[in-house]
Amino acid sequence: MSGVESKQTFVGEYRHSLDAKNRLFIPAKFRELLGENFAISRINEKCLLLFSEEEWIRYTDKLLNGVPADTKRIARKVFSKTTYATPDAQGRVIIPAKLCELAELQKNAVIVGAGNHAEIWSEDNWDALEAELSDEALAETFNALGF
Repeated sequence: MSGVESKQTFVGEYRHSLDAKNRLFIPAKFRELLGENFAISRINEKCLLLFSEEEWIRYTDKLLNGVPADTKRIARKVFSKTTYATPDAQGRVIIPAKLCELAELQKNAVIVGAGNHAEIWSEDNWDALEAELSDEALAETFNALGF
């Protein structure tokens, strides 16, 4: 692996419940990668994205310096649907009600690794997404990538 920077990525699937105050436990491995403060945002799917400060800056730099004429309008929408979070002593973060609504989070959530970030899905939406992705579709994608 010479010349290749080793960087941990977000992997795995964890199921937890939101409590009555919309607090959600973030797995320790994810908290370690996210750092003390991190961004929670909703982009374009019915899920929330968790970015470390470093990844959030990288992501938003691309957004703010984009070419499309409507980038500022899109940036406004992204930033208005973002909050910063700091886990409490029990590893929980508060998910604002508006973000819960946009991601259709009610009680049961699934926190999944997605490479450079993590995602929070409602259990129902995650299970439906998983059911849609067949083994054949996975095989086609891996074959197209040369795996």
